[in-house]
Amino acid sequence: AWQKKWLSGDRLDKQQAYWSEALEDLKPLDLPTDRPRPAIQTHRGAVMKHGVSAELLGRLKRFSQGQGATLYMTLLTGFKTILSHYARQDDVAVGTPIANRPRPELERLIGFFANTLVLRTDLSGDPSFTELLDRVKQTSLGAFEHQDIPFEHLVEELQPVRDMSRNPLFQVMFVLQNTPIKPDAITGCELSLVDVDT
Repeated sequence: AWQKKWLSGDRLDKQQAYWSEALEDLKPLDLPTDRPRPAIQTHRGAVMKHGVSAELLGRLKRFSQGQGATLYMTLLTGFKTILSHYARQDDVAVGTPIANRPRPELERLIGFFANTLVLRTDLSGDPSFTELLDRVKQTSLGAFEHQDIPFEHLVEELQPVRDMSRNPLFQVMFVLQNTPIKPDAITGCELSLVDVDT
């Protein structure tokens, strides 16, 4: 009720205007596949995990700080570069989750507040990595500033051409899990993490 009341009128109009402009004429990311795309999306696939050494992570963090960016922005820039190369597209939109807890009152509440943002970047003009990082940074900051509009409301408002074989507005999602994962200690028990295929 609070969100519906807060996100209305002029505030809602500004959010919708931002996203309408940011996602105008957005085309789907068309990655090459080893099989024909099914007529209806199935979500069947695999997970590929790749570790990064502490030394490389440190270098990436230092590079990011030197550019006035976050590690997230640097990794997203590299990811979008790869997607652009394989899809042979200069216009790349990627979905990303956001905690959606902008107010201090929400920080300690239990519940799923997450929202999904669409981060669109223009990779045209053969930019250097640092130039592209600046584009991704600006896109990210703009999206974070306009994160309040729920994704489903955005889809309803923008009315993209619907295709049952694709997610609306983005086909690839990028998530940086940077919270250390370690099992809590329980007296008398030995705990370990187990990888499970999805």
